[in-house]
Amino acid sequence: MKQRVGQCMFRAASAALFVVSVVWAATVDAQPIGQPEAATGSAAKRALDVRRQLVVAANPFAADAGLEILHAGGSAVDAAVAVQLVLGLVEPQSSGLGGGGFLLHWSATEQRVRSYDGRETAPAAAREDRFVEPSGRTMPFFDAVVSGKSIGVPGVLRMLELAHRRHGRLLWARLFDPAIRLAAAGFPMSPRLHALLEQDRYLRANPMARDLYYRADGTPHPVGTGLTNAAYAKTLKLLAAQGADAFYTGPIAEDIVHAVRAGPRPGDMTPEDLARYAALARDPVCGTYRRHRICGMGPPSAGAIVVIQILGILERTGFERAAPDSVQAVHLFSEAGRLAYADRNHFIADPAFAPQPVAGLLAPGYLDARAKLVGERSMGAAEPGLPKGVTAIGPAHTGTSSGTTHFSIVDARGDAVAMSASVENAFGARRMVRGFLLNNQLTDFAFDPRSRGAPAANRVQGGKRPRSTMSPTFVFGLDGRLEMALGSPGGRAIANFVAKVIVGVLDWDLDLQAAVELPNFGSANGPTFIERGSAYEALVDELEARGHVLNLARMTSGVHVIRRIPGGWQGAADPRREGVARGE
Repeated sequence: MKQRVGQCMFRAASAALFVVSVVWAATVDAQPIGQPEAATGSAAKRALDVRRQLVVAANPFAADAGLEILHAGGSAVDAAVAVQLVLGLVEPQSSGLGGGGFLLHWSATEQRVRSYDGRETAPAAAREDRFVEPSGRTMPFFDAVVSGKSIGVPGVLRMLELAHRRHGRLLWARLFDPAIRLAAAGFPMSPRLHALLEQDRYLRANPMARDLYYRADGTPHPVGTGLTNAAYAKTLKLLAAQGADAFYTGPIAEDIVHAVRAGPRPGDMTPEDLARYAALARDPVCGTYRRHRICGMGPPSAGAIVVIQILGILERTGFERAAPDSVQAVHLFSEAGRLAYADRNHFIADPAFAPQPVAGLLAPGYLDARAKLVGERSMGAAEPGLPKGVTAIGPAHTGTSSGTTHFSIVDARGDAVAMSASVENAFGARRMVRGFLLNNQLTDFAFDPRSRGAPAANRVQGGKRPRSTMSPTFVFGLDGRLEMALGSPGGRAIANFVAKVIVGVLDWDLDLQAAVELPNFGSANGPTFIERGSAYEALVDELEARGHVLNLARMTSGVHVIRRIPGGWQGAADPRREGVARGE
């Protein structure tokens, strides 16, 4: 029976991927505004309406795995474990066992939001000059990425284990079945995976990855080629039987350490670093937008703070009166983003290492003052504010950003998960261990340990978690019920992508799929970005007349969102990636 289920799942998902391949663009665009993955085209999507339970994830196989677990009586967290394990197999460029993530959980019975932190940590031996060369210059970005120095202690499995212990209903081992079957039986090379493998300059240097993804001539296997990953299947079987301890101690941990400490540019991770890793339950960060409650992940993620600040500033600037395709909408949204990201870049870091003025940044009076800075012309680059609890503007928190997959789940009880996970850059550090890739999340720290003449709070320190902008988000209605669960990949533009969908639904009354497909626009306190190839290009002259410096680029959002509808739920997947909605 299990074999028949696996074969049916393979055929159904294969068909979906080949439909995508017919319309998927063949070109790969350069990575704009710090996005960790390049754009690879788009495909038409339709929203899915269901009555009971729903999964929206970045790959058909992953969504099918989550639905299988829900159908077996599993919880939203049970399904999240299965989804993530499959994504690590079929979408290795984005997330996996060698990375980290953040998970939001909604308990409909308790009416409570919880958040779980599975962000990677720096090895204990890490020092603040980690990415400074002997000359005193900071290391070139990709020299750092493709090195052992960039690899943090992976956290996603410990996080999933913690969430499962609190919210799971099925046995841990059962959740591994879909991924084990698929790794052993094989899955078709997707158009997006093929395109990213083709354009990557570094992954072929890793023997295990080269044998798995490439042909003898160095070109990736063609789209549709069946890929099996016996090493990953073996790893999953061990973890299913022995739990996460088998990852953080023993032979797997030893192999991770060996890969990190290998040349060129070896890292300094130890078995003790892995054994000491702990996922954390944290209080969510919540705010309001037009009487709706918005909740998300707090530091070391800046996601919720930036999303809520953008929305709060928009609420104070008359944004709801601006049409979706107007210059005024793009202008106000971009200026709100500048102000929010200025605070993000300056204040947000690991709360165990730097005080975090979260309440001050979201206080109504503070947002009033920030909104008054928005005028008819672009401010170009915003300065951070002075929220309550901060007496002076200290050093800025510089660094890059991450977040490359997101999925949303609602189960039959109405419990929900919004989870974002990452290996940071596409394919992480390009080092594969036992069938999974290791992250390069430590490049999310500030390369220069000093800023404005003082230590940067987001500098590298042993045991520290780097800042992120991953933004798993819940939106609650006026009656307190969960209305939306969403998030996106896309580097430091993630919060823009999430806020865009929220205003598309709440302000512009767009249907869910239309809100997701709306052209991406905004700012991360740099140029104003406009999605190339969209109707918004017609706004360029007027925006430039208002002082905006523009960046037209393909935007690799991957918003996967669930919304409550009368009698059930609706799911929508971003056309810019290969995601789908599955439910019943």
